[in-house]
Amino acid sequence: MTHGDPELVVLAQAGDAAALGVLLARHEAEMRAVALSLLGYGPDAEDAVQDAMVVALRRIGEVRDPAAIGPWLRAIVRNNSRMTLRGPRPVPVADPEWFAQPASTPTPEEALDRGALRDWVWHAIGELSEPDRLVTLLRYFSDASSYEQIAAVCGVPVGTVRSRLSHARRTLAGGLRASATAAHLDVAASRDARWREGHDMITTAMRGDFDRVVRESWWPDAEMLAPGGLRGGTDLAVQGMTKDLTSGVRQRLRNVVASGDVLIWETDLISPPDDPEHCPPGALWMQLLRGGRVRQLTLFHPVPARETRRPV
Repeated sequence: MTHGDPELVVLAQAGDAAALGVLLARHEAEMRAVALSLLGYGPDAEDAVQDAMVVALRRIGEVRDPAAIGPWLRAIVRNNSRMTLRGPRPVPVADPEWFAQPASTPTPEEALDRGALRDWVWHAIGELSEPDRLVTLLRYFSDASSYEQIAAVCGVPVGTVRSRLSHARRTLAGGLRASATAAHLDVAASRDARWREGHDMITTAMRGDFDRVVRESWWPDAEMLAPGGLRGGTDLAVQGMTKDLTSGVRQRLRNVVASGDVLIWETDLISPPDDPEHCPPGALWMQLLRGGRVRQLTLFHPVPARETRRPV
């Protein structure tokens, strides 16, 4: 039996990812027509459509008139396209108001966790290849959200970042179209465990025992990439933390994002009282895991999030 749009919207809002996949497939041609009318043929138009599908995953619960799902989807594409025409921005083009993080609003991860499709989305992100998953997590769930910052963290050109994001969004949309009936892990419980783990490790490091953290959670041959082109192993990591602590620098865990073998910590850096400009305001720890242990850490200092991600 073929369901109409209103029925599919109700099913999608109840957490049926396959129903949303049918809706997106049904309206994709019209969504693409809107993008092409504003942006012409090219990657910008395709990005506008794909970003709209990602937005739909997160915001389907906001649709108040299920019969108007087509206009709703086309409006998202139109907004994406118009934002693209305004020129480069440090925020994702899909939905800048949603991704902005003033203090009174939830983080993107918190907003996603309130959606009916939460577990499916996180499962789908976990199924992406490591390069695609990494740029997706940075783009949508970290302070290093601009193409330029993602490129710096990952050590790849901006064009590669764009192509990986495009591939990731196509994969997510394709997964929706195919099926979403598999059981998924309890995402909230998993994230809470990662947060507690990160908090305990940072607390241990601040007590001057970072070498124990490294011994217990890093592989002996783990690699560290640090700002300024520094590259080394576990010794570099321990020496860097020891130097910071000796200088009076402290770190406080602010955000944890994890999917499969990619783990991201974001910390506030607190300069010593007598040298308030000693260090940047924050750090991003991009950790690539193998068997649950760190095989590579890239340390990066993002542009302050509150300024860069606010809508213009």
